[in-house]
Amino acid sequence: MNEEQFIEALQEKGISLTEQQLAQFDLYFKLLVEWNEKMNLTAITDAPSVYLKHFYDSISAAFFSDLSKELTLCDVGAGAGFPSIPLKICFPNLHVTIVDSLNKRINFLNELAEKLKLENVRFVHARAEDFGQNPAYREQFDIVTARAVARLSVLAELCVPALKVEGQFIAMKGAAAADEMADAKKALETLGVVLEDKHTFFLPLEESERTVFVFSKVKKTPKKYPRKPGIPNKTPIC
Repeated sequence: MNEEQFIEALQEKGISLTEQQLAQFDLYFKLLVEWNEKMNLTAITDAPSVYLKHFYDSISAAFFSDLSKELTLCDVGAGAGFPSIPLKICFPNLHVTIVDSLNKRINFLNELAEKLKLENVRFVHARAEDFGQNPAYREQFDIVTARAVARLSVLAELCVPALKVEGQFIAMKGAAAADEMADAKKALETLGVVLEDKHTFFLPLEESERTVFVFSKVKKTPKKYPRKPGIPNKTPIC
């Protein structure tokens, strides 16, 4: 996906980018490649693939949820900033918090935010399980999202505790989405969310399958969740 195709594909979804936003994406790509030589941020480093599989794919969360308002968004395990930084570029009104367990990635994100001149972003170096139990963050966010972090049964335990009641948990998934959803039913119910919407689509050009689940939080998450670091992954709620 070249820049022109990127612009057109987003316009088809009602998202128009300014020259400044396009310049931010261009600089994001350059910084990603530069830092990737020092540390492993991504296996995808050619421009067409980054624009399609990282930038466009990240922004697809906004196709199914209204992000145009002033909202607090938490991205759990964002790695190199996906999906939250592309969303922040498109929707500067978002107040973004990224939590990641690796300090080297936090260093990259700090420099990225500085170079892109992003406001209202903060980066928290923590395990998601500890973050979700921290009173400063627990049930504080309008939207919690994650991409390529864990299976849905595990991901829900890492994300939902940080979500406000009536907020949205947006889970971005690939081709195994239906199986993950079937496995996660008990976890989702226990943690206090219900499925609001499910959208399956194909990325432009290469036609790989994606599913975006949008869940609504209907009750507070029981205090015991998330459990201690590593436990959700070893023994998912079932």
